[in-house]
This record gives sequence, structure tokens and C-alpha cells, in this order.
Amino acid sequence: MAARNPENVVNFAPGPAKIPAEVRKRVQEGIYSINGTGVGILETSHRSSQYGAINKETAEKLRHLLKIPSNYRVLFMHGGGTGQFSAVPLNLLKGDSPTADYLITGTWSNKAAKEAEKYCKVNKALPKLDKYTGIPPQTEWKLNPDASYVYYCENETVHGVEFHDIPDTGDVPIVCDMSSNFLTHEVDVSKYGVIYAGAQKNVGCAGVTIVIVREDLLNRTNPKCPVVLDYKQTADMDSIYNTPCTIAVYVLGLVLDWIIAQGGIKAMQGSSETKSGMLYDVIDQSSGFYYCPIAKKHRSRMNVTFRIGGPDGNKQLEEKFVEESSLRGMLSLKGHRSVGGMRASLYNAITIEETRQLETFMLEFMKANQK
Repeated sequence: MAARNPENVVNFAPGPAKIPAEVRKRVQEGIYSINGTGVGILETSHRSSQYGAINKETAEKLRHLLKIPSNYRVLFMHGGGTGQFSAVPLNLLKGDSPTADYLITGTWSNKAAKEAEKYCKVNKALPKLDKYTGIPPQTEWKLNPDASYVYYCENETVHGVEFHDIPDTGDVPIVCDMSSNFLTHEVDVSKYGVIYAGAQKNVGCAGVTIVIVREDLLNRTNPKCPVVLDYKQTADMDSIYNTPCTIAVYVLGLVLDWIIAQGGIKAMQGSSETKSGMLYDVIDQSSGFYYCPIAKKHRSRMNVTFRIGGPDGNKQLEEKFVEESSLRGMLSLKGHRSVGGMRASLYNAITIEETRQLETFMLEFMKANQK
């Protein structure tokens, strides 16, 4: 097989995901030297004035993009989203017999709930779901008004389920995992107690987890919380208690520059709606050749999941789809191993034109293989 032209590759990976070409070029320069110092980001001390400026400016860019209120702190933490599965209960539980509400709508919220059970009684507030294909209406939820917080994952990457509204939890703080749709839609930060997101899907590379936490919640930390997961300690030290993943924070700052140059979050939201709409239209108009199991009102803009040949998929057709799309330079379209099928991840760096290439291929593949 002839080698692919790297200029023609479209990376539809679910994460780590595509980084804009302009950003990658700037990262190359920064690895060699930042700000004309002759010292690259990989060898720059986290205690230096150069890195201190990067750390501060990156947090300020997030505040600008999200219009983060002054009573919230922006933290850069270790451990990814999985680290936050522990960090959230260790920092936010209150009382001698604490409880927390979890809205389980897919793989990642389920994993978060299982981790939280080590530290508290978890109330699984939604009706038990046989399959993760939608979100029950809030009239069916059983929220506990005495819960320390209500936790949910806004976009479930494995199944392709996304919340498009903020849950109504009364006075109970909301904790939201936005790892896979962060900075893809406008957000009223004041509605949340904590928002967190791994950077490696929409805003950079693996290695840094963004945590936005309301200041009044910083006084709940469990004394046994490991210092690397401690929100208050991290806030007090401006995210430099120990050596951060400096390259990841640097890349995050460059991606934020790119988002601002593209028109900000409003532009990212418009792009995501256009891109996902293109693929869902192909699916819905395919007379069953392509099949998306997710309820339309809960379909993800980020992760378009579908089967080929019917609801249960046709193994031969799906393998052929992956092989032929790869030959055209469209990579990582195979679905998660736990659910099978196809998955196209349309994060911020994926362009409308790149999505159109997949749309065209899907139409051509259907014409050639539909009986």
C-alpha cells in the first residue's frame, strides 16, 4: 500500500485528538525556544518567570473565553478526568455521612460513580438504563436535596450522548465533566460549582486537566485528600505546587489563541452544529443503511456514533468502511471496543471541509454497498 500523504490525513480520533496545524507549528518553535530565550518549553523551569507568565496568561485566556466570574478559580491539575473521579468527592463532600447524586448516562459517568462509592453513599438519580441511548426527563430523576453535589458528564464519548441543557438541582452544587465538549458551546459558568475538562480533545494535548471551581467550595477538602488532588492547595499555589506538565499548559495556551482568532466559543459552537448536522443528515436519510441508536434530542455534536447495515451492524460492511476510509486518509473511525460500530469525533480542530470529506465518502460507500 502506498504511504499516505500526511498533508491529506484527517484524524477523527476520540482523544487525544487533532490539534490545529497552526498550533502544531508554534509548538515546534516553542520546543526549540520560547520567547527568544534559546530555552525550549520542555526544559523551562516551572519556577521561571517565563513559565509563570505562560501559566498566568493561559488562565486569563480561559477567563476571557468563558467569561468566568471573579469568585471562581481556574486550576491546572494532574491526573486527567480519571483523577477528578477521586478529586471531586475528596474536595466537595460535606457532613459525617455524605451523599452525592450521580446522573449516569454512559461509560464515563458510570466510572465516576464507582470511584465516588469509595468515599460516600452514591445516589444514582436516574432510572436504571438498559442501554445508554438517551437521557430520561428530569421528572423521572430522584435527586437528594441534601446531596453534597450533583455530578454529570455533559458528553459521553463512547456512546455519543450529550446533555444540551443544564440540570436543575436547586441549591445543590453542580459538578460537570466537560472533557469532550469543553469550549464547544457557550456556558454560564455561574450555574456550576465545578467544571473540569481534560485538554486532549478540544483544547490541547494530554497532560493537563482544567478545573474551574467556585471559591466557596474550597473549604470542604477532606484532610486525607492527596495534595496533588487538593483544589485549595492548588488554588493557593496558582497551580504550581509541584512541577506541572508545562508543555501541556503551553499547548493549551496556544490552542486558546487559535480559538480566539477563529471567533471564540460562538464560532466553535456554530462549527460543531454544522459538522455534526452534516453526518446525522446522511445517517437519517440513508433508509436504514446507516443507523444511529441515540435519541435525536440527546445526540452528541462531538462523537457521532453509528452502525452500518442495520441496528446491530454488519461486520463485513463495517470492516470495509474502516479499511476504505483509512485508504482515503480518514483515520480512527472505528467505534469504541465496548460498543462496536463507527464513531466520528468532531472536536474543535476538525474543520467543516474535513467533515465534508467524510460526508462524501459515506454517501459513496452507501451507493456502492446498499442492496
